[in-house]
Amino acid sequence: MSILTVENLVKTYGEKTLFNQLSFSISEKQRIGLIGVNGTGKSTLLRVIAGLETVEAGEVIHSKQLRIEYLPQYPTFDEELSVLEQIYNGNSPIMQVLREYEQALSELEIDVNNNIKQEKLSTMQQRMDAMNAWEASTVAKTVLTHLGIKDMMQPVKELSGGQKKRVAIAKALIQPADLFILDEPTNHLDNELIEWLESYLSQYKGTILVVTHDRYFLNRVTNQIFELDQGNLYRYEGNYESYLEKKAEREEQLLLTEKKRKNLLRHELAWLRRGAKARTTKQKARIQRIEQAQNEKTEIVNDKLDIAIGAQRLGKKVIELNEITKSFGEIKLINHLSYLVLPNERLGIIGPNGSGKSTLLNIMAGITNPDDGYIERGQTVKIAYYTQDYIEMNENLRVIDYIKEVAEIIKIADGQTITVEQMLERFLFPGNLQWTYIRKLSGGERRRLYLLRTLIGEPNVLFLDEPTNDLDTTTLTILEDYLEQFPGVVITVSHDRFFLDRVIDHLLVFEGNGNIQRFEGNYTEYLETIKQEKEKKIEAKGKNNQQNIPPKKETRKKLSYKEQKEWVGIEDVIATLEERREELQKEIEQAGSDLDRVQHAYQEQQKLEKDLEQAMERWTELSLLIEEIEKTK
Repeated sequence: MSILTVENLVKTYGEKTLFNQLSFSISEKQRIGLIGVNGTGKSTLLRVIAGLETVEAGEVIHSKQLRIEYLPQYPTFDEELSVLEQIYNGNSPIMQVLREYEQALSELEIDVNNNIKQEKLSTMQQRMDAMNAWEASTVAKTVLTHLGIKDMMQPVKELSGGQKKRVAIAKALIQPADLFILDEPTNHLDNELIEWLESYLSQYKGTILVVTHDRYFLNRVTNQIFELDQGNLYRYEGNYESYLEKKAEREEQLLLTEKKRKNLLRHELAWLRRGAKARTTKQKARIQRIEQAQNEKTEIVNDKLDIAIGAQRLGKKVIELNEITKSFGEIKLINHLSYLVLPNERLGIIGPNGSGKSTLLNIMAGITNPDDGYIERGQTVKIAYYTQDYIEMNENLRVIDYIKEVAEIIKIADGQTITVEQMLERFLFPGNLQWTYIRKLSGGERRRLYLLRTLIGEPNVLFLDEPTNDLDTTTLTILEDYLEQFPGVVITVSHDRFFLDRVIDHLLVFEGNGNIQRFEGNYTEYLETIKQEKEKKIEAKGKNNQQNIPPKKETRKKLSYKEQKEWVGIEDVIATLEERREELQKEIEQAGSDLDRVQHAYQEQQKLEKDLEQAMERWTELSLLIEEIEKTK
C-alpha cells in the first residue's frame, strides 16, 4: 500500500535541472536506496520529501498521520542540551514520557536515598505502564548500547564529531516513524557499527529511504533502487546487485536506440543530399523526422575510466618506518611500528575511529613528526595526499581553471597527453559544468573536483584518507578503475568494505593501545579470519568446560527418603510463593505515594523472587532425577 506519492516535481538550481517532472510513489515496508552522481539532487529530494525544502512545481502527497523521521548528512545540535535531551527530543507523547522517565532515573542514581526523587520515578514508571512505553525503552537502550552512548547527562558540546554522529543516529532510530529517511548514515562510522546498523535496519518495521555510497550496505539493506540521473528518476526492483545488472541492460538498450537514431539520420541525410524537393506533405514530414532525430541524442553516462593518468618513475626505495612511536597525552596510538612500503603496494589501514589511522598517514607524509623512531623516503617518491579534512577552494574560480592551476595538459600512461577538458569529462564534469564557478557546486561535486586535482599531478605514491566519504557510487567506480591502472603505491584509510576489497591487497589493523598488526589479504578475508578465530576460541572453551565436568555418577535406582518428601511438597511450595508474589504486586500498586509501604513490599518481593527461582531449579533437578530412575526400570 502506498504511503507517499510524489507528483510532477520540478526543481532547478541555476541552469541545472535537478527534477524534471519527477513522479513516483513509496509503499509500506519498502527499502529504497537512492543513488546518482553528486550534484544531481539526491539530498535535495530527501529534504523535499521530509518537508524541509520547497520546489517550483509539483507536490508530495501523504496523510497527516504519516510520521517521517529524517537523519541529515550533517546533523545540527543544540549544544546546550544534554545527550539525553537530544536523543529523546520530540513532541510525540511516547518521546515525552521516555525523556521524563530517563531524567527521573538519572537523578535518582545520583541521589539514591532522596524520597522526592524516588516518588518521581515511581510516578514515571506508572506513566510508562499506562502508555505501554517499555518496549520503546528497550529498543532505545539497545540502540544506545550498540552505539556506545553511556553518559546520558553529558552536554552535547563536549562530544567529538564521531560521538555527535552516533547521537544523531540514536535519536533518529528511537523516534517512532512510518518513513525513515537517511542521508549518508555510514559516513564516519567504523565497520563494526555499520554492520550493526545494517542488521538493525533489516528488521526495521517502517519504510526506509536511504542515500549512501556504501555498496555493501545498499546490497544488504535495500530491496529497490531509485537512480536520479539528469533530472529523471529510474526505478529498479531488487538490491544494488540487481540494479547493476538491470542498469547494464538499460544502457545496452540505449546504445541500440542511439545506433538506430544515427542510422536513420545517415539514410535521411543521404536522401536530402540527392536533391529531393521538399514540396509534398510526405517530403516535409521526412525533413521534420530528421530534425527530431537530431534533437533526440541519447545521453549515456560512462562510469568507466579508460584513461590511465601518468605517474613519475618510482625507484626501489619508497617509504620505510623504523620503530615509530606516537602518543597524544596518555593515549598511545602507535607503539614501535616498523614497516617497509614496497613499489606497487596496495595497503589498507583499518581500525576504530580515533585509533590513529590518519595520524599514521600524516607521519608517512611528513606532516606530523613521530615521538620516537624515524622515517626514510626514497628520492623519487612524489606523494599526492587526498585528505578527509575540508579543503579550502577559491570559490570564485571556474572548475576548469581550478584544474589548470595544476596542469594545462595531462600526461597519460602510454606517454600521450590529453586536455584538461577531456579529463574533466571523464570525471563527470561535462562541458557546461566545466565553466561553472566552484561556489555553485554541491559538496559532493567539490570533493570529486578535489580528487581529480589530487590525481593529475603525476604522483607515484597516493595517500587516500577516507576517500569514499561524500563521493557517489559512480565516482567511486571511476576512482577504483583508476587505481587498478595506477603504476605506483596506494595507501588508504577507509571504512568502505567494497572499496577496500577491490583496491587493496593487505592491511594494517589498529587494535588499540598502539598495537598494529599486518594482515595479508583484503577486508572480507580479514573479517572471515577474525570470525574463524572467534569460533575456534568458543570451541576450545567448550572442550575445556567438558574436561572440567566431573565423572558421571552411577545411575540412581530410587529417590532417598528426604528427596521423596521434598518432591511431594515442592509444587505446593511453588504455588504458595507465586500467590504471595501476586499479592505483593497488588500491595505495591495500592500503596501509591506511601514510600515506606512500597519499599517494604519491594524488599519482600525481591527476596521472594530468589526463593521462587531456587524452588523452580530444585523442582527441575528432582524431575530429571525421577525421569532417569524411570528409564532404568
